[in-house]
Amino acid sequence: MSLTPPGSSRPTRRAVLGGAAAATFALAATAAGAGTATAHTRPGRPESPVRPAWPAEFALPNGFRPEGIAIGGGPYAYMGSLADGSVRRADLRTGEGRTVLAGATGGAATGLKLDRDGLLYISGGLSASIRVLDTRTNRLTATYRPTTAGFVNDVILYGDRAWFTNSHAPVIYTVPRGHGRGGDVREVPLGGDWEQGPAGTISANGIETTPDGRALIVVNSPAGKLFRVDPRTGHATVITLRGADGVVNGDGLLRVGRTLYVVQNRLNVITVFDLDPRARTATLRRSISDPRFDVPTTAARLGDRLYLVNARFTTPPTPETTYNAVAVELR
Repeated sequence: MSLTPPGSSRPTRRAVLGGAAAATFALAATAAGAGTATAHTRPGRPESPVRPAWPAEFALPNGFRPEGIAIGGGPYAYMGSLADGSVRRADLRTGEGRTVLAGATGGAATGLKLDRDGLLYISGGLSASIRVLDTRTNRLTATYRPTTAGFVNDVILYGDRAWFTNSHAPVIYTVPRGHGRGGDVREVPLGGDWEQGPAGTISANGIETTPDGRALIVVNSPAGKLFRVDPRTGHATVITLRGADGVVNGDGLLRVGRTLYVVQNRLNVITVFDLDPRARTATLRRSISDPRFDVPTTAARLGDRLYLVNARFTTPPTPETTYNAVAVELR
């Protein structure tokens, strides 16, 4: 999620032509952890197919202000509200949805990730909170409040913990995964090549894992850079981009195998990179644009589709402002 003004750096002409249309710091990511940004299914069950008749666009409640999206193996999507922290569940077969977690004044739900056990990890934005929702009972099982204030932005599941970016401070938070897992939120300071912006502005945004499962990938929105981050130490190394000038306004990250999708929100484009196993380099493959994009923030995958929520940051939010989610084909 990003509230920074649009940057001047866009994908290169080649990009446009090419794609228009551990206990605590475990270094070996589990299959569930490394794959949490993709479609989730119950253990032992195949990924749900997407049927052509399923809607590729559906409305959300007026004033909802969506920011994050996660997909489970129902197939259902969970979307968080930047307005009040509520969470909505939508049936992707019909687009119909309902609220599964009520909002509150001062609340926010930005990044979302759904684990295989049904637990949904929720970033709290400016509320500076981390919540865990059991989607089988629709009850919160844990709430964390980091000591370092800031904007808790996005989340990835890695090893036996969930990892969160703080957009207003050079630190990553991590909390335990799983039912009945105790423990406090822990903080890992970012160092090395990391570039932190002025106080109160967005820096760290989307977060993912590397293909080899040994590190994290974090996008710095205003800098337009991707960083490889050692989860044990927080040491950040710039990932070399090939074929693109940068990823300004980079928001949600989604990795499928060695393919990394970077949602550049205010540019209304998804930039697609090929990663080497250690994510030292990212080579531009193509870009995805769609006339239905209206400042998309994050993406989740089901089958051959990416589903995105339109945050519409360039439209003044009111209780009557309309919002929606859209899907694009990956074929």
